[in-house]
Amino acid sequence: MKLRYKILSVSVILLAFAVLALAIALSYTSACGPSPPLAAGATPMKAIVHRCYGSPDVVRYEDIAKPVPADNEVLVRVHAASVNPLDWHYLEGTPYMVRIDGGLGKPGNPRLGVDFSGTVEAVGKAVTRFKPGDEVFGGKFGALAQYVAVAENRAIAARPATVTHEQAAAVAIAGVTALQALRDEGHIHSGQKVLINGASGGVGTFAVQIAKSFGTQVTGVCSTRNLELVRSIGADQVIDYTHTDVTKGSERYDLILDNVATHSLSDYKRILTPQGIYVGIGSTDTGRWFAWLWKPLQGWMLSHFTTQKFTTIFADLNREDLATLAALMEAGKLTPVIDRAYPLEQSADALRYLEQGHARGKVLVTVP
Repeated sequence: MKLRYKILSVSVILLAFAVLALAIALSYTSACGPSPPLAAGATPMKAIVHRCYGSPDVVRYEDIAKPVPADNEVLVRVHAASVNPLDWHYLEGTPYMVRIDGGLGKPGNPRLGVDFSGTVEAVGKAVTRFKPGDEVFGGKFGALAQYVAVAENRAIAARPATVTHEQAAAVAIAGVTALQALRDEGHIHSGQKVLINGASGGVGTFAVQIAKSFGTQVTGVCSTRNLELVRSIGADQVIDYTHTDVTKGSERYDLILDNVATHSLSDYKRILTPQGIYVGIGSTDTGRWFAWLWKPLQGWMLSHFTTQKFTTIFADLNREDLATLAALMEAGKLTPVIDRAYPLEQSADALRYLEQGHARGKVLVTVP
């Protein structure tokens, strides 16, 4: 027995040291390093990069090598891009778990941005869906640049003629997140009462319109200055959260899409129908470590003790859902809402503005 306890004690100590080492590795932030020289023969292009983790103050506008498309890739000349909370999570490297993918100590890939819209400049020899001159939009890491190379079977689709490059550049992350949250997690269908909390933001403005396209009755929650905006995109009712607490009302909803996590799950539970579904998008307090996991964990536990369902959406960018959004735009059922646009060299300002949390719709970046 004594030997068993000694082995157990040693195992616990080793585990503690392993956890401590991982914590140190994840939280360590290297100083910003110099920009490496371009490889011989590389063609330069302008791009937004960050050579270390930090605030938008570490963002640089510099020359990097223009990508050369692989056999299965499409080279896109970017006309416009947009910024998302995902971008400043990767910029700051927080929550620290982001660094498992982004790189320990410093970014493994210094580029930023995902959403883009542009023109196909070249294609790999195995590409069949696109040709030079095609107008496309989609999502690819590193989109805050003059060019991105995207695999043709990934998140790229033909840009609808009914929207501009600026509007199309707003779609990928926010539009796909709203669509998958409502359709895949929320199982939305005609006749339901749907509540969109945070209806004036990037995901929210898409969610209101997508929910209406399913034939639902939509209530949007936003601040006073955004009431008319949310009405203008189709909400049947708009609640000003600065004057009214929606969770204390008498209305019951079949589906709640929560973009801002301003109430507890028990508050939302009270205004859900018995078979209602709550879908969380994000949190106003993600923290540096594991705070972002708390509400999804709460939802998972709560769902086991009620007929209601509480879940969280982790969106998957794909070409099929981009095509679905393109069809909605072509049909006039979906119009991206744009707050403001910054030139590529001012991307740091775009990220600062987005991080304030008051953007109405999407924040764009125009590319020279």
